[in-house]
Amino acid sequence: MKRRALMGALLAAPSLASAQDGAWPNRAVRLVVGWPPGGSVDILARILAPRLQAAFGQSFVVENRGGAAGTVGAGEVARAAADGHTWLVAVDSHVITPSIMNLPYDARRDFAPVTLIGRGPLVVASHPSSPWSGFNEMVAMARTRPPGSINYATAGIGTMMHVAMVQLTNLAGIELTHVPYRGGAPALADALAGQVPLFVTNAPVGGPHVRNGGLKGFGVTTRTAWRDLPGVPSFHELGFTGFEAPTWWGLFAPSAVPAPIRRRMEAELARILADPDVRPRVEAQGMDVLGTSGDEFATFAQAEGERWARVVRENRIRVEG
Repeated sequence: MKRRALMGALLAAPSLASAQDGAWPNRAVRLVVGWPPGGSVDILARILAPRLQAAFGQSFVVENRGGAAGTVGAGEVARAAADGHTWLVAVDSHVITPSIMNLPYDARRDFAPVTLIGRGPLVVASHPSSPWSGFNEMVAMARTRPPGSINYATAGIGTMMHVAMVQLTNLAGIELTHVPYRGGAPALADALAGQVPLFVTNAPVGGPHVRNGGLKGFGVTTRTAWRDLPGVPSFHELGFTGFEAPTWWGLFAPSAVPAPIRRRMEAELARILADPDVRPRVEAQGMDVLGTSGDEFATFAQAEGERWARVVRENRIRVEG
């Protein structure tokens, strides 16, 4: 028994020493996505995973933990060991949902922003069979109907699609009914089938279908028209002066992950995102590639959280989660 225990200790010694020496990563790394497969966050994570694997010499595995506007996946990362082997690939809802839901974690205290990967437009679209040729025509019809008569679908409550549309309809002076889904992919399926009259999504999910005619693009939420959606105006250009609500993607770590590990990941992602073989693939997903520092991302994320918290309060948006 003693001999077996001694042999076990000797076999374990190298891995323990590696951990104590700060060797990272020393096993497979998880990239947690709080959304179902096929959405923009999932697509982005699967572009980056093989490059990170090549850079660090360990497997990087994308794990989908969908539900409650990304909060199921975020909760899993918040509870994970702070050893650099679990990361959250997140979208803007990460800083919006704390104002809307009761969460089992603190989005600011329990997570450290690592890098703002990219930013791009949302697009409001409709099925080709809809009776409107554009957004302003839909607004005109909505004003003649009882409030809430027209539905719009999004990837979920507390997403940028949701709160941006609330702000936009406030500016338009109309009231629509929000139909939240469990992610962008299932909402897209119903939009393409004509099951919902309006669909608010991001460019990676909706853009290809606007370009091929499967959806009619009514407007984008960047200040100007988007390069990959010719003929689709911005809402600022449609007369909603100053309206701007870009969506964004970023990487977070559990806050207790040591700063040297976070900085290594930040630096490697910046290098990967600048790679001429990778950058166009990420841009093709409907975003401007940024690759900011963790400090810059932290400042940005805090400002975004405060901005949309005001919209949530003013419109009394709330769900129990």
